Amino acid sequence: MFDACHTGVMLRALLLVELPLALLLLFSSQSLPDWLGRFALLTGVCLPAVLLWLLCGCVCKQWLNRQTHSVQWSFSLLLGLCGGLLSMAIYDTLSTTPNNKIAWLAAGLTGIGLACMLTSMLLMRQRASQPAQTVAKLAELQSRIRPHFLFNTLNSAIALVRQDPALAESMLEDLSDLFHHALKDARTTSSLDKEIEIAKQYLRIEGIRFEDRLRVKWSIDPEALQASMPPLILQPLVENAIKHGVEPSLDGGNIDVLVRRKGERVYVRIRNSVAAKDRHSDGQASSAGNGIALENVRGRLRLMHDVNAEFKAGMRGDSYEVLLNLPAAPLMGRDALAKHP
Repeated sequence: MFDACHTGVMLRALLLVELPLALLLLFSSQSLPDWLGRFALLTGVCLPAVLLWLLCGCVCKQWLNRQTHSVQWSFSLLLGLCGGLLSMAIYDTLSTTPNNKIAWLAAGLTGIGLACMLTSMLLMRQRASQPAQTVAKLAELQSRIRPHFLFNTLNSAIALVRQDPALAESMLEDLSDLFHHALKDARTTSSLDKEIEIAKQYLRIEGIRFEDRLRVKWSIDPEALQASMPPLILQPLVENAIKHGVEPSLDGGNIDVLVRRKGERVYVRIRNSVAAKDRHSDGQASSAGNGIALENVRGRLRLMHDVNAEFKAGMRGDSYEVLLNLPAAPLMGRDALAKHP
């Protein structure tokens, strides 16, 4: 439940404190400069307490996630009380008039109340993500593993049984691994390394059918492979690249996959050529059939990384390009990397 070091959680926590504070000060302010001055003062008083709550929640994340809800709530409310008293101590230091005991009590209760709201927000976020992941997983399976892909793979394997038994066996092993990965628990977390392996297995299967028409180039930075992502994120993207870039063209097409790490971020780019007949008059690619898979990928990334992940897709010159921007560090605690047997 506790993911206080998440960028999205931090932004919402700050907004939860700052917005009501700004609105309440409007009732007692005499002018805009008066409001700005008082808001700046109280922001300097309240912000350290909020940051203390978030910092302690982030540092103790793994320990808190192993505790019962009663321990989690007690920790949160006690931390809120300390934060409220800290804010009052800062205000008392800056103020020329000492505050009475009622003000200290009000500060402590306010800290507890805000901690209660923040914990409730985290709890609702955690509860909401589980069914949403399951629904997204089911929709993604329906839109991604197309029946004709299975039929084409099995027909190709049957045709190869006598001509090249070893190749047919390898093809069926790749298909088995692909479906095994697809049927994993929707709540598990995969790594970029595993997702690249699955995407390569899918492309090997399709490569038997398309032969020289499918040309794939990989450029992978080994330092980026530990990044966390939902299972089967890359596979539907390379499938889209085949469906809209390779399959419609008699000459086939090119798929270029680039993976790079820059500092604490990982960048994944999947680019495919687009047949001239599939481009609109303005040079943009037809998006028919792209929407479900792309929106699904975007939604599942948002569930895992919230605002800390970025997803873009669109034409770039004569190619269609998909860009993913992710945190480089793997998720820990309950979100620990799901190992594939």
